[in-house]
Amino acid sequence: MKPCFLASAAVLALSMATEVGADDSTKVSYDAAERMELTFIFHIDDGMAEQDVFYEKEPGSGEVFRPTAATRDMDAPLYAPALEVKHNFLDTTDTGPYPKGRPLGLTLGEWFAAKGGGSYSCENGVGIVDLTFENLVPNGVYTIWHDFMVWPPTKPFIGTYDLPFGARDGSENIIVANDDGRADFERTISPCLQLSGEHLAADLGLAWHSDGKTYGPLPGEFSTVTHVQMYVALPARTGL
Repeated sequence: MKPCFLASAAVLALSMATEVGADDSTKVSYDAAERMELTFIFHIDDGMAEQDVFYEKEPGSGEVFRPTAATRDMDAPLYAPALEVKHNFLDTTDTGPYPKGRPLGLTLGEWFAAKGGGSYSCENGVGIVDLTFENLVPNGVYTIWHDFMVWPPTKPFIGTYDLPFGARDGSENIIVANDDGRADFERTISPCLQLSGEHLAADLGLAWHSDGKTYGPLPGEFSTVTHVQMYVALPARTGL
């Protein structure tokens, strides 16, 4: 009877080890639960120049500049540049002049009238974003981007890495304003948003497409057809 008992004990031990191994291998680890309010701001609110809209300091000059917090003419018409002007957030002297392109059909005051905000939560690997925007370009086509920037920043600045919110093909990040410039954006995503970390600063950006088009996984050419109007910085994840 003793050999049979030993054999049975070995089988039982192997079975228990297999079950434990299976449990360990299928156990999913999630980031800590997060819940936060989000308020979108303009570049000038962070001490920068606006990046993707431009105005003429002297009408008829054919030269346009990035607006700054010191720009007071809220009736100034806005333009795209004739050629792409790359983002350069951290150099506040990089404001122009640039050759004037097509008019965008709104004034600086209308640009700065926009506002937006809402909430974000993450629990058990599922994130929920619920945002409302007002005073956007009426019937304007917009997209939401999950952006990352090396932090502390490189010198010279090398740009941001822009991911469409949600699906990587850009099918879930489109938002269209109504006749009054209002738009709601509510999405559930899994996994949750990646927040700021040890080496990357993260944010959500709202981009207007003045050509009425979206570009799938890509934002489109900034300054000429794609114009980041507002953004919100995402805080460091819990534990940092």
